[in-house]
Amino acid sequence: MIKIKIISATDRPGSNALKVSRYIAPKYEELGADVSIVSLMDFPVKDVIGGRYGQKIESVDAFNDQILSADAIVVVLPEYNGSYPGILKLFIDYLPYPKGLEKKPVCIVGESSGTFGALRAVEQLQAVLGYRNAYIFPERVFISRVKQNFDPENGIKDEFTQSLLIDQIRNFYSFATSVKENEFTDSGLYG
Repeated sequence: MIKIKIISATDRPGSNALKVSRYIAPKYEELGADVSIVSLMDFPVKDVIGGRYGQKIESVDAFNDQILSADAIVVVLPEYNGSYPGILKLFIDYLPYPKGLEKKPVCIVGESSGTFGALRAVEQLQAVLGYRNAYIFPERVFISRVKQNFDPENGIKDEFTQSLLIDQIRNFYSFATSVKENEFTDSGLYG
């Protein structure tokens, strides 16, 4: 069974990212995945104040273990001020390098109050994930005007975008399963 962690990539209380995360989690479970949501609201920010890079911080290690134990990651990403939330960058900066994201399948769902559904944020995150050698799944979904266009029970109101989300879930599950089964390991495609 494949382990998927869904990251709600903000520390904002009552966030749309968390609502979208809770909507898609059972969709992955229906496919047979072991799924849990990791909310960045729970990242131990107080323990990293002052820049404690390179130090052993038990609370951060425990938080990061959730991601390190995952076979694949889905990031539900809001757009804040034309980029992704600072808490996400802080979290990534405290993931072990390189093993934190290296050769890990990562899929992104963007959401925003604006017209483009976090396009800028998603593209910026893709650059960071590429640097960290993650396997970036190319099918992205953008939920624009999320407050009007997303329902926590029924998903995205626009049928086309909803179909893209369902396809992304199904296809990412297959992709992540293939990676776990060693099709894309050092001795495989990229070896």
